[in-house]
This record gives sequence, structure tokens and C-alpha cells, in this order.
Amino acid sequence: MRILVTGGAGFIGSNVADLLVENGHEVHVMDNLSTGFRENLNPRASFLEMDIRSPEAAEAVRTGGFDILCHHAAQMDVRRSVREPLFDADVNILGTISLLEAARDGGVKRVVYASTGGAVYGEPSSIPVREDHPVNPICHYGISKHTVEHYLFLYRHLYGLDYVVLRYPNVYGPRQNPHGEAGVTAIFSLAYLENRRPRINGDGEQLRDYVHVRDIARANLLAMDIGNHRISGRIFNIGWGRGRSVKELDSLIRRFVGTDLLPEQGPALPEEILKISLDAGLAAEDLGWKPVISFEDGLSELVEYHRGRIR
Repeated sequence: MRILVTGGAGFIGSNVADLLVENGHEVHVMDNLSTGFRENLNPRASFLEMDIRSPEAAEAVRTGGFDILCHHAAQMDVRRSVREPLFDADVNILGTISLLEAARDGGVKRVVYASTGGAVYGEPSSIPVREDHPVNPICHYGISKHTVEHYLFLYRHLYGLDYVVLRYPNVYGPRQNPHGEAGVTAIFSLAYLENRRPRINGDGEQLRDYVHVRDIARANLLAMDIGNHRISGRIFNIGWGRGRSVKELDSLIRRFVGTDLLPEQGPALPEEILKISLDAGLAAEDLGWKPVISFEDGLSELVEYHRGRIR
């Protein structure tokens, strides 16, 4: 198939693009390189350096003859969304609407949308969270990502534009940027490798559901199966269904790095939820997806990845 991956020079998008290329698809990447990197681009994919909000991007989707729009381009920093809510909405909502308008005009068969299970639900009443849990995000990022889910429903209802939504957990693995505010696994790994103390905000008992980026890429590949009508117009949680605390994460990384350093303590952040894990039972049943890379194996690999990059 002919597939456009927006945000395909970023952490998750580039791993998705790699898997699609490996599976013989014709892959095109759209990225403005604001947070993505040229070094992440698959050499067998064509590259469009464009902002999804631009008329040029809309025209590329409209005339590109794409079967699948795999949409990962986003403002994905929770803290920046709180500082700059207009920018967050501009990119995540208006930018996506522009792409959806172009996709329906251009005959795109399915949109695979990267949403967030870690932010749309807000503070859950029970965990692991299922897809039918109330959606009450407590940050601007969660609101903007969830808003697009409503637009996808609307565009399918009005125009027949098919979609699948994947609600991600905390994704980690190679190519995650350790210099931003997101990506605690990468931040902690690099800090300890450079003999610096990372900061834990709050008491460190916060729980997150961590899934390796290669497992995430595989979920995207399965979501592109146009012949699987059971997943059409559906929302799927992607996760282990088990939360890991920041303290546990920190302890494992320190062991894999081989350091006696301890983290600093900082105040809790009001925009961050305390505990979340995602029930992926529907993904197992209808999408045919389950995670296979254990947290321990994935973290060990990540530490070695960053160790190799700083030598």
C-alpha cells in the first residue's frame, strides 16, 4: 500500500515507518523537523518536509494517492500544552482537520490516528482502564488529542472516511529524545550515563503503562489492515494493563547503567495524573495485538542504545 506517515521523522513515527518499509509498503514521510530528526528517516521512504498546518501539506495529501494516512505529527509535550494551549490546539486540532479535509478529497481509505491513553482519561476511577471509561483529561494535550477522535467519528459518518484510533500508553525505546520534557525513560537513562541526577516530580509512586516502540509500530501495522472490518471506526487501548512506578523505573535504569547516583526530588505537577494503565483486551481480540517486549528487556536495550551514542 501507499502510506503517508506524518511525524515520521520523530521517535514513534520513524519506528512505524521502518516497520512499514520492512513489510514492503511504499512509505512517504511528512515532518517539519521541529522535534523530529533527519537521521531518523528511513532511506527507502520519500520525505516531505512540511508542517501539517500548511496548504502544501494539505495539497500533498489531496493529490498523493495514499491508501493510508498514519497520523503521528503532533504537539505532544504535556507541559508545553499547559504553557501554550493555543499552539497545542493549533497543531493537534486545526492541523489534523486540515489533513482530514484533504484525506476525504484525496480518496484516503483509512486514517490510523495516534491518540493518548495516558492523557485522555484523566485520573481514572479504576485501573486498568478500558475504552469505555469516562474521558476527563486534566491537561490541554489530552483534550486536543481526544477532540480529534470526535472529528474522526464525524468524518466517517459524513464522508465515509474510515479510521482506527490507537490510544497509546507511555512509549519508550530507541530514538526517544532525552532532551525534552517527555520521555522519562530516555531522560533518566542519559542522565545516569552522563553521571547526572535526574529529577523525580512528586513521591515517585506515580504509575504508568510502558510499551516498547516496536510493539507500538506493530499495532499500527495491524490497524492498517483494510480487510479487517471489525476494527473500522474503532478505538483501541494499547498497553500491558500494568502500571510501573517511577521509583521502579528509576531503580531498573540505575541497575542497568551501573550507578550509585540517586535522583533528585521535585514537586508534583498538577497537570500529570497519578496512576494509569490501559486494558488492551479489545486490541487483543479484534486487532490481534499483544505486547511482547518486556519492560526489563526494553529498558536494558534502551540503556545500551544511549550508552553507544555517548561514547
